[in-house]
Amino acid sequence: MVSWEDSDWVVDEQAHAGPEHLDAGFVAGFDRKQGWPGPGPDLAVLRAHGLDGSSHVVDLGAGTGRFALAAAREFGRVTAVDVSPAMAELVRERAAASGLGNLSVVRAGFLSYRHGGPAADAVYTRHALHQLPDFWKALALRRIAALLRPGGVLRLRDLIFDFGPQEAPEVLEGWMAGAVEDPAAGYTRQDYAEHLRTEFSTFRWLFEPMLAAAGFTVLEAEFQDRIYGTYTCVRR
Repeated sequence: MVSWEDSDWVVDEQAHAGPEHLDAGFVAGFDRKQGWPGPGPDLAVLRAHGLDGSSHVVDLGAGTGRFALAAAREFGRVTAVDVSPAMAELVRERAAASGLGNLSVVRAGFLSYRHGGPAADAVYTRHALHQLPDFWKALALRRIAALLRPGGVLRLRDLIFDFGPQEAPEVLEGWMAGAVEDPAAGYTRQDYAEHLRTEFSTFRWLFEPMLAAAGFTVLEAEFQDRIYGTYTCVRR
């Protein structure tokens, strides 16, 4: 298979992540806005699929490390991967302060992370894949499948649209109606509008064929407000 990751046509993931991910102020407020749900349900799913103290989990788009830190307390090895230097440094600091020597941090993205050693048992990613357009999502999913062992688990959360194009205005206006006024308390209508204009959430009916083409079987798909999708998949 041709290796393409270092080609001159590969997208700059840091640029797609947005300049705010380089800003310490944004990073400081990230947990407040992204704090729900906690990592408990995702950890429970991984445990239900047989992960234990000998397992290796890769967290792609780890952000401030909320999941990675919790996972490192339950599983044998965790690799937290984020394209943002500020995010990666914060996770390193938190891991050191918590004495979690089994948590390693890598500054990379979906398309640039190089997995070393045995195949991972699970990959977790939350609200990060939408930073890539669909062409790159499909390639990223193939790379995720390649770093997992057969039967390995992909637990994925993202903004994925469970409606047709004709329903978009009604559903999205309903979503925006639930936004908060105070940006310190959560996401505002302006935040949601910027997401739609500048990021790359996709339709469910496009995303699920990408998962299948990458080599995944979807075991469970749950949606909240027809916007927030949660997938549990296994690599075939």
